[in-house]
Amino acid sequence: MKILALEHEVPGTPAAAFTPALLRAEAARVWELQQSGALREIYFRGDRSEAVLILECADAAEAERVLATLPLVRERLIVFELIPLKPYPGLKRLFGNTG
Repeated sequence: MKILALEHEVPGTPAAAFTPALLRAEAARVWELQQSGALREIYFRGDRSEAVLILECADAAEAERVLATLPLVRERLIVFELIPLKPYPGLKRLFGNTG
């Protein structure tokens, strides 16, 4: 199942909490998750500095466990809103009732 994960910074988190060492550890873990196949895509929003991830997991609970391994999540600097995705069924309307 594809899961859309929207990052949100924890309110009141000082910018100084995002140390270079912590951000490097975050990038290393992102790389590991990409290599494992759990993290399929990662972006930053165009309107603010928050990540948008596409995960491939059995369900939202698994996605939550995967994201909990990120250093910024472990340090309680960021949280993720999880949105399970499913395929769009509307295109079948183009081809009539095919079952």
